[in-house]
Amino acid sequence: MPKLNRPPLRVTAEYDAPMPMRDGTILRGSVHRPAEGGPYPALLARSPYGEGAFRMIPVTAALEAGFAVVLQHCRGRGNSDGEFRPWADEGRDGHDTIAWITSQPWSNGEVSMTGMSYLAGCALQAAATRPPGLKAVFASMTPHDFHDGLKYHGGALALGSALNWGAMQAALGLMHAAEAGEDVGAAFGALLPAMTDQAAAVRTLPLDAVAGIPWWQEWISHPERDAYWEELAQTLRHDRIEAPVMHVAGWFDLFLSGTLENHRRLGGPLIIGPWSHLTMGASGTGRVDFGFGASAQAIRLEQRQLAFLQGRDTGPAVKIFVMGDDVWRDEESWPPARAVETRYHLHADGLLSPEAPATDEPAVFTFDPRDPVPTTGGPTLLADATNAGPQDQRDVERRPDVLCYTTEALGADVEVTGPVSVTLRAETSAAATDWTAKLVNVHPDGRAMSVIDGIVRTSDSSGTYTIDLVATSQVFKAGHRIRLEISSSNFPRFDRNPGTGHPAAKAAEDDLVIAHQRVLKGSYLTLPIVPR
Repeated sequence: MPKLNRPPLRVTAEYDAPMPMRDGTILRGSVHRPAEGGPYPALLARSPYGEGAFRMIPVTAALEAGFAVVLQHCRGRGNSDGEFRPWADEGRDGHDTIAWITSQPWSNGEVSMTGMSYLAGCALQAAATRPPGLKAVFASMTPHDFHDGLKYHGGALALGSALNWGAMQAALGLMHAAEAGEDVGAAFGALLPAMTDQAAAVRTLPLDAVAGIPWWQEWISHPERDAYWEELAQTLRHDRIEAPVMHVAGWFDLFLSGTLENHRRLGGPLIIGPWSHLTMGASGTGRVDFGFGASAQAIRLEQRQLAFLQGRDTGPAVKIFVMGDDVWRDEESWPPARAVETRYHLHADGLLSPEAPATDEPAVFTFDPRDPVPTTGGPTLLADATNAGPQDQRDVERRPDVLCYTTEALGADVEVTGPVSVTLRAETSAAATDWTAKLVNVHPDGRAMSVIDGIVRTSDSSGTYTIDLVATSQVFKAGHRIRLEISSSNFPRFDRNPGTGHPAAKAAEDDLVIAHQRVLKGSYLTLPIVPR
């Protein structure tokens, strides 16, 4: 423990430090270092969000641990020159920034990188360039790919988060241009609808009519993983990353799948808490309070981050928060090898059970894309930040276009820890459709709290489909019930499937097709059951 009477650390700070990139563009940032001693290893964070994003960086703790800290604005952001292009320049710019740091007289030639979300992506992209001097990376809640798991999930556009993030970045870009003396009045006017009324903006049809976001047309016109996404993917080559990486994820984070895939490809310690993208420091997420012990502070995550970056981490390989029991647990690996994949079959009468149904009767519903199922919680990053995490699904489940499959009341606790998926045999009257699934924890008092969800977009009218619900660690307590919801929309988390079989981004209101859906025998939920 630090001594309470320790004198304050004297710090030297330089603001707006110019850092030249290989193409001549000048990026800028602040440099903080102990005023005495040295040379020092550096901790680097790069952000496209302005000064506010640096509040999540443990600057004071890093300085006290012996780091110099460099906080840099990405190109075209803050007071850095150049044009911001999402993800396109971060690998090269990160590499050049590390080269600048190691050339400074106060540097000992060693650099670590840290960050969450886009900042963590900047770190991984820099690591993929193998810059000399990069020693370690702390990457929290960040995707592994720019198409799969970021802008698209299961083939569907992540509409709400794409619009929310895109509008924010467009606004930051216009502010940057205005500070440079440009006239941005017309551009702000075009962006205003997406900024001020996203509930209306997400309902814009066709989607390619959304205005004001410079990259919007590129994102929505490439629904498949084509050359556009492959070019971006070359900036995040996991096979080129040599620096050790610590990964942090949240059970309700929209980048859970990306963080788990980064861990699978790169190795390194993994920590998963009961957090959404914005609640790592909180004890609760959505409508569930997991207690102070669930917070990042409770497990001293900041201290462990710095220990890892200094090469002295002795923590467990995997640390997860087990919801329901509401405790942290150390594991040797992810997913736990002792988990047993167990099938729960979908019965047409609404039963969910390990036994297969005896009859061939299908379950049916009608999907109208003009009245999609509203997003209610889950791994979201919407304009309404409260619409995230576990939320009560009872209003959703009263809709006629949501099928509910429910177990009998459990006679004992059932722990589900690991990857979760649904195998769905289904048919639609439309040329194409979406199938959505949501795992729900039904309490004895009737509350139906969401756990995790997923989607798959189909290009045909019948088949057997896999819906990836990513993963969880949830104990369904004795007396509770396990429920699975099946539908064809989760809006605006995902865009609506017009049912035409043609690109969704081009569909107008008059193009939308009402679909008659059938869920067939042979459909099942796969849960990783951990023996209690």
